[in-house]
Formats: sequence, C-alpha cells, structure tokens
Amino acid sequence: MATTAPAFFWSIVDWIYGLLTQIILSILAAGPMPKHICFVMDGNRRYARSHAKRVQEGHTQGFYALHRLNIRCVSVYAFAIENFKRPEEEVTALMDLAKTKLIEMTQKGALLDRNGVRVNIIGRREMLPHDVQEVAKRVEDMTRHHTNAILNICMPYASRHEMTDAIDEAIRRCDGSPEDIDEDEIEKHLEMTVRGSPPLDVLIRTSGTYRLSDYMLWQACENTQLHFTSTYWPDFGLRDFVPILLAFQKRVWASPSPSLPSPSL
Repeated sequence: MATTAPAFFWSIVDWIYGLLTQIILSILAAGPMPKHICFVMDGNRRYARSHAKRVQEGHTQGFYALHRLNIRCVSVYAFAIENFKRPEEEVTALMDLAKTKLIEMTQKGALLDRNGVRVNIIGRREMLPHDVQEVAKRVEDMTRHHTNAILNICMPYASRHEMTDAIDEAIRRCDGSPEDIDEDEIEKHLEMTVRGSPPLDVLIRTSGTYRLSDYMLWQACENTQLHFTSTYWPDFGLRDFVPILLAFQKRVWASPSPSLPSPSL
C-alpha cells in the first residue's frame, strides 16, 4: 500500500491541475483571444546543458511544448538560416529531428484532419536536405485543404529574405510601374500572407534574450505585443502563457483601435 499511495496522490494532483487548466482556459476564452501568435523557441541548448541532456534532446522537448497551445494561427521559429553556421553535428541533429517530427505528422493524418490544422513550411526550403524537403511537402499536401487552424513552421527562415522575396515579386507583377508599389502591395506578397496567416498579434521569445533575431520583422512592426520571458522554451507552459494572454486582453479592452481583435461574445 505504501508503494501505491504516492502514485495515487500524484494522479489526484494531475487530475486537479488538468481541471484547473481547463477552467482557466475557459475563462480566458470568454475574452478576446489573439488570432496569431508566434514563438521564437529559444533556450533549447541551454535547457539541455542544464539538465545534462544532449542538445537535440532539448530541442525535442521544445517541440512537445507546442501541444499546449490552442490558437487559430501559431508560427514557430524552428530554424533560422543563420543556424546553418552552427557545428555540423548540431545542424545534422536538428535536421534529423525536423524530419522525424514531420514524419510523425504524416502518421497522424486523422488527428490533423479532425482538428483541421494546415501545416505550412515557411522559408527557403531549398536549403533543407532533400529528404527533409520531401517530407515537408508531404505534410503540406496532406493538410492543404484544412481551414480550422494554421501552424507555420519557419525553417530555414529569415525575415529579410521574406521581405526581399516579396519586393521581388511585387516588382515582377508591377507591369512596368514600380511607382505603384506600396506597403500594402509588398505585404500582399509576403509568404506569411500568401499562406493565409492573419496579422500578428503576439510575439513571444523565451530564454531571456531580448532581440527578434530576424524573425517576422515586417509583421511585428505595428500592433504586435512583444513578450520576452526568461523561461526556456521546453519549460514554457501555462504559468508563462496566462499572464501574456491577460496582458493582451487588457490591451484590447483599453484600445479603441479597430485593428485589434474584438472581445468574444
């Protein structure tokens, strides 16, 4: 009996925590919610080192943290173009991890169908290994018709590249009248926009780093709430997320701006 009592106790604790989580989320859902949140998933390497784990294991737990979210559109900075400058062993491990996670998505087609999640791979995908490109295309093809939610996996990505590509496309379509190209025209050709992402409401960077690192610079320049938390990405959870949502709701209620989401009724 003594050996089973602790297990029973923790099962009760888990049940209470799960119930409280659902109650808190239900209360929050009664107010205005962001339509688009993006994450700079930072701190995986430091988390792995502090917990005596391999770097790729730290990244793996970071991926699992995504399942805690329930937002209409979520964008994650999974791999920056600059990350190709890291040690070859780490880059290879991250590419293997990306392939593994994408394969897992293809094996959960029914779950993606049931939740209506469309997966977009955003960035210079031609820089990815060919086997990763193939799996990425497979995931996109199998979720292309979904309309309930969007998950943008940005890899390999750099905001300057996205803006450059959008300007190039705007020039290509301007019919010889470049003077007609304005901010709206450029934004229309950003890959995020083309893939159906709504305007960015909240940007969150974990691990206590205070910079954007060339991530969604265009999207974050207006009406985007920026949050920098000291929590490492694999540890990021409800206790970190709730204050951010509350701050967003307070901002919406205090602002008459029509560009911000309206409170849910």
